[in-house]
Amino acid sequence: MIRDITIGQYYPGKSVLHRLDPRVKLITTFWLIIVIFLCKSFFSLGLIALTAVITAAISRVPPKMILKSLKPIVIILIFTAVLNVFYVQGGETYFQWWKIAVTEKGVNTAVFTMVRIISLVIISSLLTYTTTPTMLTDALERVLSPLKVFKIKVHTLAMMMTLALRFIPTLIEEIDRIMNAQKARGADLESGGIIQRAKALVPIFVPLMVSSFRRAYELAFAMTCRCYTGGEGRTRMKQMKLCLRDFAAIFFCAAVTAGVIVLNFYFDAVI
Repeated sequence: MIRDITIGQYYPGKSVLHRLDPRVKLITTFWLIIVIFLCKSFFSLGLIALTAVITAAISRVPPKMILKSLKPIVIILIFTAVLNVFYVQGGETYFQWWKIAVTEKGVNTAVFTMVRIISLVIISSLLTYTTTPTMLTDALERVLSPLKVFKIKVHTLAMMMTLALRFIPTLIEEIDRIMNAQKARGADLESGGIIQRAKALVPIFVPLMVSSFRRAYELAFAMTCRCYTGGEGRTRMKQMKLCLRDFAAIFFCAAVTAGVIVLNFYFDAVI
């Protein structure tokens, strides 16, 4: 399960999505995330799901890799579906036993919520799959530049966010390595109840924290040795410029947003 977490990973490619301006990708990603939560009917959510599928196809990221990013949330999906099925009541009753009832509204809400979460994960994952950490840092800095009026160090904030995102795969590999080392020494990490499993994870978190602090110190030392001073007077090798495909992406997001609003108006809300 640990190996299936792909947050923060970059997949090299030359697709249209890879060549989009990172600022546009950052803005449109958050834009679509907001639109996902505006969906009220199955038709509007279906439009968002179709958008996620089309975007994933355009990115040319292997479907296996995208499905891999969904594996860690399977438990969350099941838990959410069960809660909605048994606690949301209304409409035709499909099954009833004692005080437990499965109704039409509960099933619809469960399916709706699952599709919403899956679409959210796919769209947000494509941002890191198609954008290098360096370009993502520059995009964050440019997008957050208005905050400089409030004396906020935007470059430092963008660097911190990007480094945190970039080191997620590294920490996942470190956890996997430590778990394999503990298993080789006879540690039992998979049997027993929740409390026993939690106690078994203590020998993993201690070396993980030590390794994380060591990596942070080495990174800070390397940046100091290279005379890194932040964003003041810093130049960029690659200059970001908007082109026709970037405006096309913005227009596409606007069209999807308009479609969601119209479909919400004409069809009944699920939740």
